[in-house]
Amino acid sequence: MPELITLGETMILFSPEMNGPLRYVDRYRRRAAGAESNVAIGVTRLGHTAGWISRVGDDEFGHYILASLRGEGVDVSQVQMDPDHPTAVMFRQRGLMGHVEVIYYRHGSAASHLTPDDLDPDYFRDAQLLHLTGITPALSADCRAAVYRAIELAREAGLTISFDPNLRLKLWPLAEARPVLRDLASRSDIVLTGLEEGEKIFGCQGEEPLAAAVLNAGARVAVIKLGTRGAYLRSAESALRVPAYPVPRVVDPVGAGDGFDAGVLAGWLKGWSWRDSLQLGVLVGALAVTVPGDVEGYPDMNQVRFYWEQRPGGSGDVSR
Repeated sequence: MPELITLGETMILFSPEMNGPLRYVDRYRRRAAGAESNVAIGVTRLGHTAGWISRVGDDEFGHYILASLRGEGVDVSQVQMDPDHPTAVMFRQRGLMGHVEVIYYRHGSAASHLTPDDLDPDYFRDAQLLHLTGITPALSADCRAAVYRAIELAREAGLTISFDPNLRLKLWPLAEARPVLRDLASRSDIVLTGLEEGEKIFGCQGEEPLAAAVLNAGARVAVIKLGTRGAYLRSAESALRVPAYPVPRVVDPVGAGDGFDAGVLAGWLKGWSWRDSLQLGVLVGALAVTVPGDVEGYPDMNQVRFYWEQRPGGSGDVSR
């Protein structure tokens, strides 16, 4: 059984080979992309086991997604092949000034029909960590119910729960999202949120007030992603900051947040200190933006050892 379990939708991503409006683009690269499966891949590359629960269409894209995740070492035994609903598709549009826009074709997708009945209680019993995002409950009422059922199963099995709000305003309005995401944060042990989305959800400004709001909601640990300023963590016992890992040039910003989550959670699975776990998170997030694609830049532990001594304040020692 995997150490980390996650659930959510993975789509087929068509990424244009040139910048500009999609009306002028005629060549794309195809990839599998989804926040939860990105985290599963990142954790697996860092030496741990991960399983992904979902539905995909019983179509060529669905088979491609399963083959891609299997190839990365992610357990997909809990994924249902849906003969009645398609695998979702999304496109990325890149502006000449670096702006990235995502266009979804996911309404009525196979993953949006994920239900609590798709979750096997036995699958949770030997895991250590359940990782959730705020994307899945935005897909449908059934998906939302599945997320809450996963929390119930995780609590029954004694798992730690991590949660990234991953606010997606193209999927639901803030007024609808806010109470759900706050509630899910209150039911989680570790909350990992970007500063801007966290401020919208909790109605405060700045990483320190935001972390306090997350803890007041009920989480044990609040991790605030600060982009080029690194990361901030607060718990009842401590508060700490780590700087960002320097990146010479950002090639593709997408996937950095999921990579950060994967690094932090892999550090937690290794039994590392929170400081070292955060430093692993910022390193994975930094490497993610140096190449095109969501997960293509995520490192394995040999690469982590190479880059570790170059991090700000690094000593080169990761023999833990």
